[in-house]
Amino acid sequence: MHRESDLIDVWFDSGSAPFAQWHYPFENRDLIDEEKFYPNDYIAEGVDQTRGWFYTLHVISTIVFDKVSYKTCISNGLVLDKNGQKMSKRLGNAVDPFDTLKKYGADPTRWYMITNAQPWDNLKFDEEGIVEVQRKFFGTLYNTYSFFTLYANIDKFIYEEAEIQYEKRPEMDRWILSRLNSLIKNVTEAFDDYEPTRAGRLIQQFVSDELSNWYVRLCRRRFWKGSYSEDKISAYQTLYRCLESVAIMSSPIAPFYSDRLFGDLNDITERRSVESVHLTDWPEVNESEIDLDLEGKMDIAQKVSSMVLSLRKKEQIKVRQPLQKIMVPVLDKQFARRLEDVKDIILSEVNIKEIELLEETDGILNKKIKPNFKTIGPKYGKQMKAISAMVGSWGNNEIAEVEKNNGWKGQLDGEEIVLELCDFEIITDDIPGWLVASEGPITVALDITLSDELKSEGIARELINRIQNYRKESGLEVMDRIKLTFDANEVVKSAIQSNAEYIKNEVLALEIGFDKLDKNSNLLADLEEGDTVIG
Repeated sequence: MHRESDLIDVWFDSGSAPFAQWHYPFENRDLIDEEKFYPNDYIAEGVDQTRGWFYTLHVISTIVFDKVSYKTCISNGLVLDKNGQKMSKRLGNAVDPFDTLKKYGADPTRWYMITNAQPWDNLKFDEEGIVEVQRKFFGTLYNTYSFFTLYANIDKFIYEEAEIQYEKRPEMDRWILSRLNSLIKNVTEAFDDYEPTRAGRLIQQFVSDELSNWYVRLCRRRFWKGSYSEDKISAYQTLYRCLESVAIMSSPIAPFYSDRLFGDLNDITERRSVESVHLTDWPEVNESEIDLDLEGKMDIAQKVSSMVLSLRKKEQIKVRQPLQKIMVPVLDKQFARRLEDVKDIILSEVNIKEIELLEETDGILNKKIKPNFKTIGPKYGKQMKAISAMVGSWGNNEIAEVEKNNGWKGQLDGEEIVLELCDFEIITDDIPGWLVASEGPITVALDITLSDELKSEGIARELINRIQNYRKESGLEVMDRIKLTFDANEVVKSAIQSNAEYIKNEVLALEIGFDKLDKNSNLLADLEEGDTVIG
């Protein structure tokens, strides 16, 4: 070996790397000349290399080949401490990556770093963020898988039945499969567009908000009640497909966790003849299973339910306490149809007896509107006075149009004005005995008056919750039958008698009786006017 004395700047070597690595032009000319390995699909490097490597790659490629060096660029930002300061040993704010991986695991750390900030933005690294990812995403996914395996093992489901056609599945299954296919489409587009942050966030939202917090929660009864029917098989097949697809789509970000989840599913069903999630095919979108109208209906159900639950929480009224009624103003015919279609889901989810759709809200729901000066000011500062006067003159009809159209646009003093929904602050006056909430164009009014009948059912539901917890603490199996004996005051006894069949069905009780019980050896539940002992 000898030292070459005629050297160019080291950045020239770096800029020549894509074709120099193949010893071009002395070897492998076809790889470069026929564009098999050049230009590169993408390059990833720190933002501080913009004027170094990124630049010289293009300069040399342009001089030699008259074309760009790479098709896509991912410019990574810096990892800072949680306060936005650069990490250094001197400041004592540096994080040891090996200690972090050992403590939290590689996958939660990767998921946190990729989904917390876009790659080109600086990341304020906070270990609490990894803990939140562990709980919100990985914990939720694990709990969903555990729920599936619990009942799949009881029913010995191994996906050996023929695939139930999409059209024959219940609406809830068709909805989550539609959302799954929309997810596959959007995640695939995000990865293809080198947007891992968007892909991870889409997966996380699907798992937490739609699969776990909506589909599984609303379908629990289908898994643990009844015979091994087509409805139950459909539920198993649907949830399995969701878990399998999530494992595959998560694998580029969380390779180890996804491989375990995929393997645990596939080892039982043997649906795929591969040993690892990283060797299986990427999920394909089935356009025929995407039902945008159904997704729109369920979106309304989720929003209305969320608003009602928020009102309950604000007033500290437990969900187990049934309420009589909610009123929802009709935005248009499509909204009314969709709301009517998902009415039963909403009523069940928020424990309400009835929904009233309001065609006319005058005299019932009175709304007030005013401009959001913070958002309008930067856009139409000179017209603020005129905009404020115009908005101040609006009544319920004009407010309804703003909500329906997600904003307002028109001519004002000879200038075209375009205002979005966020450019307004819309407030709904409360009605005596009712609570009112609005989110975007949707408004909900909740009747919080409690009748004796509603109170009685609320006591029964509270008892069911206590009994179910007692079953779990006692080590009973999911399908074990029980006998119930209550030592209760008259108020609670009346509630139990009025809802006896409902209680028995929910807790798998063969019979209900009343007797004096020893409070020291039985479950104590504080209900209404005194204690109730359950034996």
